[in-house]
Amino acid sequence: MKAAREQLRQAQGHLEKCQVKGASEAQIESAQAQVGAGEACVAHWQEVHDTYRGHLEAMSLQVHPWRLEDSTPQGAQEVAAQLEAEVTALQVLIEANGLPLKQKVLDKARKQLADLAAVIDVWWQGVRQEAHHQIVLTPEWAHWMEAYLLPLMYWERLASRTRGRRRKAKMVAALEAVRAAFEVHPLTAKLTPEVLAAWKAWAAEHAKTFHRASSAVEGRNGYLSQMHHNHRGLPKRRYRVWSAIYNFDCQASDGSTPASRFFRQEFPSLFEAVLSQIDELPLPRQRQTAVALSD
Repeated sequence: MKAAREQLRQAQGHLEKCQVKGASEAQIESAQAQVGAGEACVAHWQEVHDTYRGHLEAMSLQVHPWRLEDSTPQGAQEVAAQLEAEVTALQVLIEANGLPLKQKVLDKARKQLADLAAVIDVWWQGVRQEAHHQIVLTPEWAHWMEAYLLPLMYWERLASRTRGRRRKAKMVAALEAVRAAFEVHPLTAKLTPEVLAAWKAWAAEHAKTFHRASSAVEGRNGYLSQMHHNHRGLPKRRYRVWSAIYNFDCQASDGSTPASRFFRQEFPSLFEAVLSQIDELPLPRQRQTAVALSD
């Protein structure tokens, strides 16, 4: 893209020089042809760039418990298939335009798709277990909860937090659609305002527990990658230590940790738990001072 714009800039400069110096008509036509070819080249690579960014944005918008288009509940298998299709489309785009193909990067991305999508099934399992432990739901009420109530609170939260203009517009559209369907649903009208408010509060709490990734996780993964590179591998026990620190000690602005938000219960202080397992430290060794003997 940068090279195409530079060639276009040079062609435009050459055309201006030909026009100022009063070059022949053939030279001017040749310069104009070069400018036209440069503009076509820039337009082509701009289209390629937009298509590439579109695939990346589609991958980002697919990792949700519901489809963004119609708020239909989806599982890890469906999301993994959608992500695989986007990666394949990226590979086709790269090969079709003669760009350098980094096969190792694509293979690495494909290996991570299943784990990336698995968090959706884990979240669904936790929500359904929590709901059935509190109240016995008929299939109709369970469908209302999963297809109308939960996506309403989920998209409402994401629409308020998303910054990208295009992604925010898509989430707002999904929110408006599911809100309209929620309000006219016959089961919604059967609930009193107090009960409906309690259901919404419950759904909002569970919507907050779904996290695809965070800056803390990405920073931890980047640090691990660098440590791997520097030390050629890490002790396996260190992974467990860092996972425990992140899940049980990293606190949000409200003082909650990832473990307390996911399991919906409080855990003892990690620092105090570790400190209780440490015995008293031994005193430093005392050196024996040499006594000088004098005659």
